[in-house]
Amino acid sequence: MDHTVTIDYRLLVDNLTTAILLVDQQLNIFYLNSSCESLFDISLLRASGQPVLNLLHMPNDEFNTKDALLNTFRTGQPYTRREATISVNFKDIHVDYTVSEINAQKSYHPLLLIELNPIDRMLKISKEENLIQQHQVARQLIRGVAHEIKNPLGGIRGATQLLARSLNDPKYSEFTDIIISEVDRLRNLADTMLGSRQLPSYQLVNVHEPLERARALINNQSKQKIKIIRDYDLSLPDVMADRDQLIQVMLNISANALQAMLENPAFFVEHQPELILRTRIQRLVTINGVLNRSAVRIDIADNGPGVPEDILESLFYPLVTGRANGTGLGLSIAQNIMHQHGGMIECQSIAGKTVFSLYLPWESRHATK
Repeated sequence: MDHTVTIDYRLLVDNLTTAILLVDQQLNIFYLNSSCESLFDISLLRASGQPVLNLLHMPNDEFNTKDALLNTFRTGQPYTRREATISVNFKDIHVDYTVSEINAQKSYHPLLLIELNPIDRMLKISKEENLIQQHQVARQLIRGVAHEIKNPLGGIRGATQLLARSLNDPKYSEFTDIIISEVDRLRNLADTMLGSRQLPSYQLVNVHEPLERARALINNQSKQKIKIIRDYDLSLPDVMADRDQLIQVMLNISANALQAMLENPAFFVEHQPELILRTRIQRLVTINGVLNRSAVRIDIADNGPGVPEDILESLFYPLVTGRANGTGLGLSIAQNIMHQHGGMIECQSIAGKTVFSLYLPWESRHATK
């Protein structure tokens, strides 16, 4: 006996990685799928009925988007536009899009089907893969150097202790103590450069637990001189992670933001220092070259002076720092921890707004490319 299979076409379209937009004859948005919601950072509920030109047409664009869309309605002739610039949250992104008419021969109203492909995504994937490779090479180099430094330090410390005992003279003990103290400092630095060899202990973790732990520590450290704003999505699912390592990552980034703000009081003449902790679900995010259907995003943002532009691209490399007394190892270790979790850290920074975004994969299934 034959069974009729019913296909939910809307579910099918919503699971496409291509952004799909439907437009009515008044050039208002009729429908957009999940990928399009993610691209424009707008929900179907909010976008429905809004002019599509608000999304597709830039004020300084010489291309007449309105006439081109109306011409497709009149003639049924599809067209493709390459490297079009659209603005999303005051940030320009580049897309290729194709416009075609559907329902032209139907009794109900015709619609325009607009398929958008962000070309920035492929450039971003290529850049991420290059940065990850460079980061791994740099870490291996640093680990090798740390081993070479650490091995003779034990001998130097032991010889200095023997020298101090054989001299047994208080006037020389000051110098031997300095040598031992500096050797211990270098050994601690080498241990930090080598990083932890302990593998992550994965368990289901609510990301708000380690985030709240980091918040409490930062609040105590700042002596409440900084306003901490929590903007949590409490409906987020648990993720498989090492809780203690997540605390280390979140605390490291938050502590960096705290120090940057406290060390630059002149920047806050007209406003108060703020640290914002935000959690969200991120749809269709590329992590380490893999397109994930959804991920948990944790933003740690501050309104400080920002990261120097000349180190922004190499911020997660070992020994790169914007502070005079920084080791340049904290962010490198944090990024390495996130890579072990299948995630990553991104940073966007201008004066007055710096955002570190932590991405942790949620769904084990990856989106089809």
